[in-house]
This record gives sequence, C-alpha cells and structure tokens, in this order.
Amino acid sequence: MPLTDLSLDELTGYHPELPAPPDFDAFWDRTLGEARSHGGPVTAERVTGRYRLRTVEAYDVRFPGWNGEPVAAWLLRPRAADGPLPVVVTYLGYSCGRGLPTDHLLFPSAGYAQLVVDSRGQGHDTPDPDAGGGTQWAKGFMTRGIDSPDGYYYRRLMTDCARAVDALAELPGVDPRRVVVAGGSQGGGLTIAVAGLLRDRVAAAMPDVPFLCHFRRAVDITAEGPYPELAEYLRWHSRHRVDPAFATLSYFDGVHFARRATAPALFSVALMDPVCPPSTVYAAFNHYSGVDKTMTVWQFADHGGGYGSNSAVQLEWLHERGLVPDAGWRSGDQPADTE
Repeated sequence: MPLTDLSLDELTGYHPELPAPPDFDAFWDRTLGEARSHGGPVTAERVTGRYRLRTVEAYDVRFPGWNGEPVAAWLLRPRAADGPLPVVVTYLGYSCGRGLPTDHLLFPSAGYAQLVVDSRGQGHDTPDPDAGGGTQWAKGFMTRGIDSPDGYYYRRLMTDCARAVDALAELPGVDPRRVVVAGGSQGGGLTIAVAGLLRDRVAAAMPDVPFLCHFRRAVDITAEGPYPELAEYLRWHSRHRVDPAFATLSYFDGVHFARRATAPALFSVALMDPVCPPSTVYAAFNHYSGVDKTMTVWQFADHGGGYGSNSAVQLEWLHERGLVPDAGWRSGDQPADTE
C-alpha cells in the first residue's frame, strides 16, 4: 500500500479550520443528562471458571447506556490483585463486538483492570433497538439516522461509551480516579470522544489509528472501509442532503472532541492507512488540547498500525506517567520492576 495522503512534514503542520456547531456542548450536555436520568442497575457476574482462567478474574458486566438500555462489557482483573487498580476502558473497532474474555488478556496480564465495552448493534450481546429514524442507505452504521444529530447512530454509541466510565464506581476492584480510555480505529474515535466529554474524569487516552475524525476530508479521499458508506449515500442524495449530512456528522467529529480533551494522550497513526487517512488522524491530534500528547508514527503500516508492537509502546507510556498497578497486590505476587 503506497502513501496516498500528505507527507509527514505536511501532516505535522496540518491544522484545518473546522468550526464546531454552536450548540455542540449543549447538545452533549443534554444527551448525557438524559441518559443518566434513566438510571438502571450495574451488574457484574463472575465467570472466571467458565473460561478456565487461572491468573485473570473475568466478570460479565451489564450497565445502563443510552436510554437506560443495558450494555454488555467484560471486566477483567489480575487474580493476584486485592486493591483498586487503574482501569483501561477499551472501545472496539467497526463491526466488532466484545468477543470473549480470552480475547482481552494483555492489560490484566500487565496488572491493570480492563473494561471491554460492547458496541451496540455490532456485536451479539448489545442490541440497538432504536434504528434512529430517517435514512439508512448502506449496510453498516455510518448513515443510520443521519437525517439529524438526535437520531444518529453514533449519538447512542458514544453515550454508551461515556456511561461505561460512569459505571466504574459500581464495579469491583477498579479505581475510578485512574481511568485510561483506549481503542483502535472506531475504538480510537470513541476514545477521543470520551476524553472530550469526560475530561475531568479521564486520566489518560490512547487512541490508535482513530476513525470518526475530520469527516469531510475522510469521505473525499478514502476508498476503503466505512467512510465510503457515506460517499455512496451522498452519491444518490447529492442534490439535497450533502450539507445536512455533514451538519449531522459535525456533532460526532473527533476534531471537536479533541479540542475539549485535556488528559495525557498517546495517539498512533499509520502512514499507509487506506481506511483512516493520516491527515484525519493528525487533524484530531493537532487540535487536541492536552499539553502532554504523543504521536507514534508507523511509517510503512496499513490500518493495523503497529500491530503487536504498539502494546509495548502503550505499556511503557503508561508507566512513564505513573499509571501503573502499584498497589493492592498480595504478598509475593507483586510484579518485579524492570530496568
């Protein structure tokens, strides 16, 4: 896959002027306020034995999301830890559900708690009863309810993701004061959204090759992945719906959330990414308000970014910022420090 976007020098200075809707903050304050008003229980069923796990505890979680509807998640913790741990809240890529607990063992193996949040309608465990009304042109989620911000699919999904952080206070063995939000692709876009929406409650953000950023440029230049769903829709509705569609999307653009986020952030970008163009990633990164922000550049990578190498980068970055599972371990089980 060749380079199809700007050069690295151009990317580092790419700072497009993208005005947010005047009522952006009011829209999201209203959205989260309405979701919280519905209440609902947070439950966590221990399922460790079901998956034959010996070093990691696993819980099948349900928490109230959009409209109070139950959202599924996995809570994973190292079995040797007794006390509250820093927690990595993980959001998932496009069309991915939460899978199985055995798919998510890296962070608990490193001593962290982890909450893996299902994506409504995309996995098997969290339905999306509300199709959002209005138009859905293509198979997928990008045009579901695009006629208005109130009915758009990502309003519901981003609300679920924010409510996952709300639920941490009721889950066992996690420290809601040390919350790391993380995810790749769609999960990266959701990470930026939560970092912007809950900036006072997020200790760090790690968006990898994030989706849902700088929609207009993404739709203009991207040939692979979900963005072409929007191009296909607009191809057939170009006379009447281009401006209204992008007006809806502006309420969900990672660039606007990035402007509101202040937590330390570790981004990654792949310069040969055909799904999330590097310029869209840098648009969010360069607008990110947090002073402590780092970009990991994978120069010859596709949408997989750094693949397994990125995990080591993330763990080291968290360690450097003191977000380490340094308390609550049983005697004799504390992981040894490394040089």
